[in-house]
Amino acid sequence: MEVSFSQISERLNNRRFTVADNTQGLSGAGTVFHYHVEENAISGTYQGGRIRMGNGRVTGPTTIELLYQCLTTEGEILAGWSRGTVGVDPAGRTTLTFVWGWLSGATGGGESSYVELVA
Repeated sequence: MEVSFSQISERLNNRRFTVADNTQGLSGAGTVFHYHVEENAISGTYQGGRIRMGNGRVTGPTTIELLYQCLTTEGEILAGWSRGTVGVDPAGRTTLTFVWGWLSGATGGGESSYVELVA
């Protein structure tokens, strides 16, 4: 039975799921996955059981470490890692600087920086 994008959206969007069988994995009966669908893009969060939450952690007083994934506008799925430093600029806005690399879907890596958007 073929499932259309709209059927997938109806079946996944804003719905939660738990593990039915995953003997080799980290997620288990206490893990809940929550999905959102917008057109053909899916996003989601998961936590519970042995999974505290997805995607990163604090590693020091001003440092963080992240794993990330994305769906590009060209339909590619990419995944990577980053190690970052949290700072403050002269205007008092939070800044982030990262060293990062790709794990899947692309190669290479680099450095990037971000500044907080203030309303």
